[in-house]
This record gives sequence, structure tokens and C-alpha cells, in this order.
Amino acid sequence: MDIKYKRILLKLSGEALSSEKAVLCDEAVKKTARQIKHIADAGVEVALVIGGGNILRGRSSKDSDRNRADHMGMLSTAINSLAMQGALESIGVESVVLSAVEMQRFCETYSSRAAMEALSQHKVVIFACGTGCPYFSTDTAAALRALEIKANALMLAKNIDAVYSADPRIDKNAVRYSALSYDKVIADNLKATDITTITLCRDYKLPIIFFELSSEDNFMRALCGENVGTIIS
Repeated sequence: MDIKYKRILLKLSGEALSSEKAVLCDEAVKKTARQIKHIADAGVEVALVIGGGNILRGRSSKDSDRNRADHMGMLSTAINSLAMQGALESIGVESVVLSAVEMQRFCETYSSRAAMEALSQHKVVIFACGTGCPYFSTDTAAALRALEIKANALMLAKNIDAVYSADPRIDKNAVRYSALSYDKVIADNLKATDITTITLCRDYKLPIIFFELSSEDNFMRALCGENVGTIIS
């Protein structure tokens, strides 16, 4: 199959790296790394944003100050990013972690120039610490970084197979969408991602590929333009 998207930004939830027994599951991290290697070996330039929800999600904080909680969430994404870098490099995939927050002892500081240079060298680029600012989700950070590196698509790997009109785990009558417009997602308040992410992608015509990563071949099928979930454009 011909690959349609040559440079992509893959957004992973932190939960994708966890299991029932571990907040950060070694096997889950390695499994995801192997899928990324398969794509990189096929010639796709891959950048990653990994959420921190397996450790701490800022917006879910209760009594904590939201600003402080989001800072803690950013550190969670850095932990996940370093874990993924280690897993990738253990199977021969060169990678670099670029952080929106300076932490020179652990990783390099983000700049679009550094990201573009690493991608041109066929390294997997992992963006840590979101946008570096509180109140912005890692989905929004993924859209922003995708635009900055001139990605062909933003790929949202979720734990559900597509965008639905309601939560299909609760509502058996929920409608599954194979394709949506940005405006439809906003007008119907569909829970594909947050509104900031949708409007940013709409304004710059960046397609969003929503799919479930758990199936081993979904990633490659989506890259080849096959609709394995929901395409938002």
C-alpha cells in the first residue's frame, strides 16, 4: 500500500502506556515503540506528543490550584516521553525528546528548528511538557506542534475506535462517524478532542485522523489513507 501521510504527529494518551498493574507499564511502552518503529522503517517521519494522564492529569485536579496541577501534569508527560525514548532506542530507533519547559539535565529544549532538523535526520521526535503553558491540553499541544513541523496529519490514537455521537459504552444508540467536518464536531459538541484543537486544525486545514491504536495494523492502514476510525477535515 502507498503511504499517504509522509510526516505525522501522533498523539498518544498517557493511559496507552499503562496497565491495570502499573502506571507506566514496560510492556505497553515497548509494544507502542515497536509500532512506531514499523512506521519509521517504512519511511514516515514521526513526531509524538504523549499525555500524562496515567500519572497525573492537571484538569482533573480537585482542590489543587489548576496552574500548579497543570505544571505537575507537564512533568508527567516528560516522564512518559523519556520512557518512550528509552524503548525506541532499545530497538534501534534514534529519537530525541524536546521539552517546552527547560530541563537540560534530562532532555533538549524545544524549538521548531531543532524538531525539523531531527526529522530530516530520520529521528523520531518526542515533544514533552505540552505547550509549556497551563490550561492547554496535550491535544492542543499536538495540533500546535503538528503545524510547526508542517505535518501532513494529526493522528489521535485513542482507546475507542472512532468518534461517536455519544459514549458508545453508555449509549447503545450512539452513532459512529467515519468522516466529520471540523464545524460538525464543534456544532454538535462531539468529544473527539477539545474545541481549541479542532479550531486550530480547521483554521490551518490540518486533517485529524482519529483511530484506535490497540489493533496492530490500524496505524499503517490509517497512514495509507484507509479509514479505520474517523477522519475530521
